[in-house]
Amino acid sequence: MKLGIIGLPNSGKTTLFNALTRQNLPTGAATSGQFEIHTAVVPVPDARVDRMKAMYNPKKTTYTQVTYVDIGGLDKGIGEGGLKGQFRNELAQLDGFLHVVRVFKDDNVPHPADSIDPARDVVTLDAEFVLTDLVMVEARIERLEAEMRRKGRTMEKAQVDEMELVQRLKTHLEAEQPLRDMELTDNEIKSLKGFGFLTLKPALIVLNTGEDGNLPQLEYAHAQSMIVPLQARIEAELSQLEGDDQTLFMGEYGITELSADKVIRLSYDLMHIQSFYTVGEDEVRAWSVAIGATAPEAAGVIHSDLQKGFIRAEVMAYADLIAAGSESALKSTGKIRLEGKEYIVKDGDIVHIRFNV
Repeated sequence: MKLGIIGLPNSGKTTLFNALTRQNLPTGAATSGQFEIHTAVVPVPDARVDRMKAMYNPKKTTYTQVTYVDIGGLDKGIGEGGLKGQFRNELAQLDGFLHVVRVFKDDNVPHPADSIDPARDVVTLDAEFVLTDLVMVEARIERLEAEMRRKGRTMEKAQVDEMELVQRLKTHLEAEQPLRDMELTDNEIKSLKGFGFLTLKPALIVLNTGEDGNLPQLEYAHAQSMIVPLQARIEAELSQLEGDDQTLFMGEYGITELSADKVIRLSYDLMHIQSFYTVGEDEVRAWSVAIGATAPEAAGVIHSDLQKGFIRAEVMAYADLIAAGSESALKSTGKIRLEGKEYIVKDGDIVHIRFNV
C-alpha cells in the first residue's frame, strides 16, 4: 500500500510524515509549484503478529508494510490546465491520499490564503485533481474520436464501450465531482486502472488540529472517504519517544492511540484491505489482501506459483488459535479447516497453502 500525503503549503504534511515514519525532516512549505518528495517504508503495527511471535518463537518475524510519500509543491492554480509531469506521474502511482487540512492557528506559520478555512482548502485541492482528471479524459476522447473517423464501422466494440464510459466520466467531472462518487462496475474500474485518475483514489481527510482541540464542522460526503482529526505536531514529537516517556506524554495530552496506528487502521478500512497470516518456526508473517479475495488470490499474494498450483488452503482463525493456546491444541478441537478455491479469506485468517506446480 502506497499512500501520498498531500495538502496546501503550511498545512503540516511533513509534520504528519514525521509522525507516521518516526523521521525528523525539517518542516516548512516548499516554494509553491516546486516539486519535492520524501518517501519512507514503515512496518504496520500489528498486535496479532506480536502475539503469534511469542507463541511460535520464529527465526524471523515480518510485518506488512505501508509506503508514505510526502509530496510538496501543491498549491491552488498549480494545475492550470491540469497537473503535469512529475506531479501527475507521482500522484498517479499512489493507492490513496492522506489529505492534510490545516485547522491549527499559528501567526508564525502563515496560511497561503491568509485565513484558516478547512472547507475551502479541501475544495481547492479537490478542484485541482478534478481538473487534472478532466484534461486526461478529454484527451482520451479526442484519441478515440480520431480512431472512429479512421475506422468507421470497423471500430472494435471495446473502443465503442470505452467511448461511452469516458463520456460518462467527462459529464461527472464537469459537474465538479470526484470519480469515486460514480457508480462503476468492477470491470469498468479495472479498465480505468491504467489511467491513474486522481479522483478515483480513496482519500482520508486529516484535520491537523492545534492544542486547543478545536474542530470545524466539516462535511465531506464523498465515497471512499473518511475524516480523522489529529495533532500532527504533538504526534511527531511522540514518535521520537519510546516506552514510559511516550506513555507519559500520551497521557498528558489525552492521546489514546498513536497517529500511525490510527491512520493505518483507517487506511485499511478505506481501501478495503485486510490482513491474513502465515506462521511456523521459520517465520510469522502478515500479508495484506483485498477484502473479498479468494484463497487462491491470497495464495498469489504470497507467491504466484502458489496461486497457479493451488489445491487447498489449511485455515485457522486467529481468535481460535489464541483461545486454544497452541496450534497442536487447536487441532484437537477440529477447528483447523481445509478450504477450496471458492473460500473467501477473512481478516485474521492463518493459512497454509497446499499446492502443486
